[in-house]
Amino acid sequence: MGETLSYPQYPSQQPYPSQQPQQQSWQGEPPLWAPYYGAPFPAAVKRFFKKYATFSGRASRSEYWWWALVSVVVGIILNILINAGSTTTVNGTIPGPGAGIGTILLVIWGLGTIVPSLALTVRRLHDSNKSGWLVLLGLIPFAGAIILFVFAVLGPDPAGQRFDQPSGY
Repeated sequence: MGETLSYPQYPSQQPYPSQQPQQQSWQGEPPLWAPYYGAPFPAAVKRFFKKYATFSGRASRSEYWWWALVSVVVGIILNILINAGSTTTVNGTIPGPGAGIGTILLVIWGLGTIVPSLALTVRRLHDSNKSGWLVLLGLIPFAGAIILFVFAVLGPDPAGQRFDQPSGY
């Protein structure tokens, strides 16, 4: 437990009393291996795609929740496209003209974002010093989603730096 932090969690955060202050090696946006606390919307989305299948490291709450917002909005838009022009009859629903295209786009979107979404969730768990394997809790109906939601809301834990792997990218 005598680990030292490689850098402060937040720029204004003071290091622990037993540590010497360390200088950050970057100005502005942190490198991809480090979490981006307070990430603005465009940066969070850009980092999501740049770290497409990176399950190591950490992700800040802002990186996670900005992507969650994008994912929900795109899902709603695609569902509106699928249901646009549908007609409900006594025998069921007759699909509208956008149903085929919307369904294809929804499948492509889902397949294209499932791996990076899982990777982002694992990195978010790492930021709160939890094992990435806890993402498997999502397989438990209803309760798993609630547990992962609570873990995603938790703040950063300095001990989560054990998941950092500084690199040149």
